[in-house]
Amino acid sequence: MATKPPPLVWADGRPMIMDTLRREIAAPSVGSVRSIQSGHPAQGMDPRKLGQILRAAEGGDEIAYFELAEEIEEKDLHILSILGTRKRAVCALPIEVDAAGDSPEEQADADLVRDWLDTGALELALFDILDAIGKGRSACEIIWKTTAQLWTPDRIKWRDPRHFEYDRTTGEDLRLRTNEGTKRLPAAKFVVHEHKAKSGLPIRGGLMRALAWGYLFKNYAIKDWVIFLEGYGHPLRLGKYGPNETEANKRILANALTQLGADAWGTIPETMKVEFIDRKAGTAPNDLWRSKAEFWDLQFSKAVLGQTNTTDAQAGGLGSGQANVHNDVRGDIMDADAKLVSATINRDIVVPMIMLNRGVRTTYPRIRIGRPDEIDAAIDIANAKELAAMGVKIGGTQMRERAGLPAPEEGEEPLQVSTPSNSPGEAPGDAAAPDIRKNPASAPLEPFKSPTGGNQDQGAVAAAQSERQPDGIDRAIDEALDDWQALVDPMRGPIDALLESAESLEDVRDGLINALQAMDVSAMQSVLARAGFGSRLLGDIEARGEGGEAADG
Repeated sequence: MATKPPPLVWADGRPMIMDTLRREIAAPSVGSVRSIQSGHPAQGMDPRKLGQILRAAEGGDEIAYFELAEEIEEKDLHILSILGTRKRAVCALPIEVDAAGDSPEEQADADLVRDWLDTGALELALFDILDAIGKGRSACEIIWKTTAQLWTPDRIKWRDPRHFEYDRTTGEDLRLRTNEGTKRLPAAKFVVHEHKAKSGLPIRGGLMRALAWGYLFKNYAIKDWVIFLEGYGHPLRLGKYGPNETEANKRILANALTQLGADAWGTIPETMKVEFIDRKAGTAPNDLWRSKAEFWDLQFSKAVLGQTNTTDAQAGGLGSGQANVHNDVRGDIMDADAKLVSATINRDIVVPMIMLNRGVRTTYPRIRIGRPDEIDAAIDIANAKELAAMGVKIGGTQMRERAGLPAPEEGEEPLQVSTPSNSPGEAPGDAAAPDIRKNPASAPLEPFKSPTGGNQDQGAVAAAQSERQPDGIDRAIDEALDDWQALVDPMRGPIDALLESAESLEDVRDGLINALQAMDVSAMQSVLARAGFGSRLLGDIEARGEGGEAADG
């Protein structure tokens, strides 16, 4: 068994009692106020009853409110879905640990938290901690274990919110319900997460308080819809009796109408009459109640996810852009949820774990839940190249890490940019050697040598020379454009004259059409025509020459 750590005091003055940390103190039990048996206030719910439940919760009697919140999640599939979506979005985010600093001691603190994260205890408990999103708060009990003088949370168990209540004086200090009354929560024993949908008392901050009214009105619509569907298509049985019928005969008629509905038969006196009236043509719109239910589903989606497009198929005029905007809204909510729950975990788990194992610190490592900011490595690399060319010193290790690439392992050949090899007989880096890459046409041609040192055949040399020398079409283009300035001046002259004589932009605009019509393009047309004819003729000659050589071969 590990040695007992020195007494530690929580920030608010509560001492850490080691024996309490190791055992469960908030488990439900038979005969206790912390029972697993639950009431069902949603049955027979109406506006008056709902108002009473919400007012009682404000006054400190929260049991019926939390029972109603659980029933709403069980009975309304849409609310169950969107609350689960919001919680699972945070559960799916990566979890990182940031050290408080660069000192060996601060790095060791962070490593302790990382080692505990590898056990998966937090991932298993995160969904239960986020139960506060709907109910406003959650309290999960930490059961600590000690091995090799190391204190770590072994289990983080969800506890029924009905087993806790806020102090009735302030409405903020959460206390545990016991048979002897309520008592203050021990230090470092619970993860208490308060997730407010709005500012105010914590008990009024849960989403369920707002969803409850919508659930009530939607439930009315569903009930009416079910009643309508139950009677839709069934004929109405109408019994008629004369003005002098006795009460006994009237009861006989009523019983007969009941039997006609249940058993399809009945007996009535001869003087009475039963009619079957078809009601199909006189019903209310069959989508009336569905529209009402769908309306409330949209309101639920807005309240929980901040939008509707990612949960409900809604046509919009903005195309996919509208869906992207809505998804961004949900992303903002997810990021905010992750920051809030990270703060709770750092306060209730990370700080006591470091205090129990390594003592009190001025600053503590932090757990961070969420995806890191996206980095465009291509832009960073391009910027680094430009800055490096300007003489700015940039760390290579930092750039590699920013690009997300690993460092080479010991003995591994590092990746390098390949460069063209020097020609035989030429010293590496020889400044006098011509750069063939810059001007292939003007570079001197050396005979190609085989790996054994002998010259290659003349055909290979000729092929290499033909690849490096310009062809006839290239030479024709160069000759045609030798006097390009003389060709362009007659075309540009009217524009230059207009710009010199114009006094304003309006003058240029008004005279531009006349200047374009005055441009002399005849010389350029003549040169282009001759060049085109010559290139076509040269191409035909070369093609026939290649074909003739192939035929001779």
